[in-house]
Amino acid sequence: MPKENKKRGRREEKKRKRDDHDVYERASPKRQKSEEEVGDDVEIVLDVDPSINYQESVHAPLPEETPFYGLLDEEEQTYFKRADTLLELNQFADDEERNLFLANVYREAGGKELKVVCSQSCSRLMERLIRLSTAEQLKSLFQKFTGHFLHLVQHRFASHCCEALFLQAAPIVTQELIAPLADSKEPTNDGGISASMEDLFLLVVKELEGNLGYLMTDTFASHTLRVLLVVLSGQPLKSIAIRTLLQSKKKEKIDVTGRKIESKAEGMAYRTVPESFKAALDEMILGTIAGLDTTYLQALATHPTGNPVLQLLIELEFSRSGKSKAREENSLFRRLLPDDPPADDTQSASFVKGLLYDPVGSRLLETIVQFAPGKVFKTLYKSLFRDNIGNLVRNDIAGFVVSRILERLSHDDLQYAVGLICQHVTLLIERQRTSVIKTMIERCQVRDIDTQAIADTITTAYGGNGASMLVNMVRLSRDDTQAMAPERKSQVEAQDAGKLHGSLLAQAMVLATGPLRDTICDSITTMDTSTLLLMAKDRTATHVLQVALTCEGQTKAFRRKVIQQFYGHVPELALDAIASHVVDIFWTGTEDLLFVREHIAEDLLQNEATLRESYSGRAVWRNWMMDLYKRRRVEWISKAKGTLDAEVAHANPKPRNVTVVKSGIVLARERFAATRAGQAAKGRPAIGTGANGVLPSGRLGGISAKV
Repeated sequence: MPKENKKRGRREEKKRKRDDHDVYERASPKRQKSEEEVGDDVEIVLDVDPSINYQESVHAPLPEETPFYGLLDEEEQTYFKRADTLLELNQFADDEERNLFLANVYREAGGKELKVVCSQSCSRLMERLIRLSTAEQLKSLFQKFTGHFLHLVQHRFASHCCEALFLQAAPIVTQELIAPLADSKEPTNDGGISASMEDLFLLVVKELEGNLGYLMTDTFASHTLRVLLVVLSGQPLKSIAIRTLLQSKKKEKIDVTGRKIESKAEGMAYRTVPESFKAALDEMILGTIAGLDTTYLQALATHPTGNPVLQLLIELEFSRSGKSKAREENSLFRRLLPDDPPADDTQSASFVKGLLYDPVGSRLLETIVQFAPGKVFKTLYKSLFRDNIGNLVRNDIAGFVVSRILERLSHDDLQYAVGLICQHVTLLIERQRTSVIKTMIERCQVRDIDTQAIADTITTAYGGNGASMLVNMVRLSRDDTQAMAPERKSQVEAQDAGKLHGSLLAQAMVLATGPLRDTICDSITTMDTSTLLLMAKDRTATHVLQVALTCEGQTKAFRRKVIQQFYGHVPELALDAIASHVVDIFWTGTEDLLFVREHIAEDLLQNEATLRESYSGRAVWRNWMMDLYKRRRVEWISKAKGTLDAEVAHANPKPRNVTVVKSGIVLARERFAATRAGQAAKGRPAIGTGANGVLPSGRLGGISAKV
């Protein structure tokens, strides 16, 4: 029998032991480690106020080995892949047929749920099933996953199913608060016990308790942990800020057509959650930061995976606990920034200055600036940002933090900051970093601050007055992109970020009254017709033209002068997929210019055949009610006038208890009408005084009655 081929010697023995130890370390899941370890338990001493009743120590046992739930056989994989394809196509006759199909899929997946969610190819099916499931089906899945959530949230594929399960089950908690379950111990169809969704969520929190520290930095579990925190807090699930915080841009969007879509108002509204959720959330936050000192938290602030969790925890602490929590010694914010106030020579000030220029850490600083109580923000602003805000805008990363700071400044502080930032506006425009300028303009409009200096600086930076200023701002060009295919042209324009930022800046200037709007409007009125046509057909620049024609308080003379330059080119614009929206805007822009509406409608009528052959042309024809204009023109005109009268009456309602001063001609007409009414009441015919007057019978004034 051949012997094992191995080397002898003490060095080879040490090397073999070292390799075995490395393999064990790599196989072990991540966990929190402290400086002192005794046996299998780790004791972490909390640096908190001893007067508060916390646990004296936190024991973090070694994580168990990740279990293996088995693999689906070839026949099962084929069935589930086929079911996934059918759900994605959604070619069912009605909802009843689809519900029957879902019930069959659930029956086939019975006992194999853990295998399905851990499968690379079949986990998508489970996500679609979750989005189409009823409340009872979601509860059944919850019960099947209970006891395995700690491992599922760390799994590459199962973690996405857990996120979908939490998001779909969150509204059911609110529904059960309104209509509580009659008997939570009633058996279900599959033989289980029907529990409330509130209890199921609390079981998940209980299962994850004690492991939250290392889940914060886990690649997959951190996303699920954020979703769970949002569900427990009752925050909106569909808001943009929450959506970007919960998932990355690379997340695959798995959805199914035909499912019930909740309204936008429902998704943006705060949800009512039970009191037990609030207590569980407090325990989760306390358990997450338990044993984490200032050094570890500050290192976590620049961690790509841990930073979003830290952002959410800071936001929840500020929004739920009020102003007093930020000043408590055991709060997360005070652990992160222990110095109060953070002077220049303190460690907290050095940490904040480092976050300003860090691509990851700056997002945490934005959250602190946005949600910090007023006194805390003023302290940070005066200590670290006030005198240095002009230099901060020059940095590409710190500029985002400056935008958040400008949103919270008072009138005097904002006026001082505008003076410092205006010195660097030209440099920002050269670098195409106009988002800070846009925010500054919007805040000046809110705080009623004079913007003449900003308008002069922007005009000089873009090449002076005239049409060239706006052309340079939105980067209009007659290059080869005009001959490209629409798909390729949109790809090229999407890569030009400076073009988009210039358009957004121009729109912000138009919406702001005063010198900024006058600068853009003067540039538009000085353009020739060819440039205006090019601007209307440009995917990005067309929004500036649309906003300029429909913004509140825009003058009648400007709208008439701009729209009249498009005479003879309206059908051409209506056939373009982008410029057709400008033609639709012409209807709103001519609300008090009926003769301009009629002129545009006549141009469209003369090109009816061409417009009906185009999709965008048919849309313009419908929006301008051209069928009514063609067949019943008088009714079309009355509708145009009625729209004008309704809009004017709605915008300028008649005030109450106000004496209206009548002109002389109105008073004369009222006296004449009263005289006619009095004569008619006495039974005497009225004697006309004009050429069309009717003489009384028998008094022909010497004119013979015979012919």
